[in-house]
Amino acid sequence: MTKYSEKAGEKVEKTMHEMKEGKLKSGSGKKVTSKKQAVAIGLSESRKEGAKVPKKKD
Repeated sequence: MTKYSEKAGEKVEKTMHEMKEGKLKSGSGKKVTSKKQAVAIGLSESRKEGAKVPKKKD
């Protein structure tokens, strides 16, 4: 299992909460309904903030 920083975990938790409330939007502006997509958005935002998150798989 891959280790993520505490900061990254908090960001993913926040995006999951937004998704469940129906407030999370994807890049195209559509509402996110998939848990996997919400986690991916959280990790991506964490990367941009400089948190310790492994690189994306191609």
